[in-house]
Amino acid sequence: MAKNGQWQLSVEAAERYERYVARYILGPWASLLVDASQVGVGERVLDVACGTGVVARAAAERAGAAGRIVGVDLNSGMIAVARSLPVPAGAPIAWIECSALGLPLQNATMDVVLCQQGLQFFPDKALAMREMRRVLARGGRLALSVWNGIGLYNSAVGEALARFLSDAAAVQFCASRRAPAKEELQSLAAEAGFSAVDVRVSRSNVHLPRLDQFTLDHLSATPVAPLITAAEPEAREKIGASVMKELHRYADGKGVTYPEETHLLTASVS
Repeated sequence: MAKNGQWQLSVEAAERYERYVARYILGPWASLLVDASQVGVGERVLDVACGTGVVARAAAERAGAAGRIVGVDLNSGMIAVARSLPVPAGAPIAWIECSALGLPLQNATMDVVLCQQGLQFFPDKALAMREMRRVLARGGRLALSVWNGIGLYNSAVGEALARFLSDAAAVQFCASRRAPAKEELQSLAAEAGFSAVDVRVSRSNVHLPRLDQFTLDHLSATPVAPLITAAEPEAREKIGASVMKELHRYADGKGVTYPEETHLLTASVS
């Protein structure tokens, strides 16, 4: 994730991020993003704002042993966790701590650039898009996703935080969902020099475990973690119970399964 104060996590919090956010919230979308970019055997792939590496590892399996994967993130905790995880079968992965606004790669050295839920954090989105375009070789492809709205679960968590903790906590938690809409995404890609720009809504069902506990585990892996830790036990209990009650209609016996949407941008380099 980008360095903007919202997603600078310690190694401990990044470990929880891998356990809860990457596994349950982002993981189900990783293969869809890799599919959209049509990663092929032997290709060179860059994962921008890689977090703990869920997309990079999916791409490594597709690219195979002849491929090459680079994951970049400005958060040192995320990179540390990514490096500590088992190496998947397929392409080797290089993990680099750096900004998306200044990628340490030469021009036209990548075949595919992927970016899952990172663009909304970049302080200069236009520059980040130009950097992605710069490192792509002719015929290269970009696949990028951002959330389409706050979503059912995050809305319930935000409301619970505002009610039982503070408005500031709710705003901070929901910041990751303030993403560019379709028109802005199209403009950013076109102005960066991409061609064949397409932005569409991608839908999927997301499953989460029992929400009274999962919500608190999830919050411990976000920048509001210190506020949750400092809260009274009664307030924490009410937050979890409120989220579970709000999404009870999506209960599936082992938690909840609810619909989620992202905007998926694909583009190429002529």
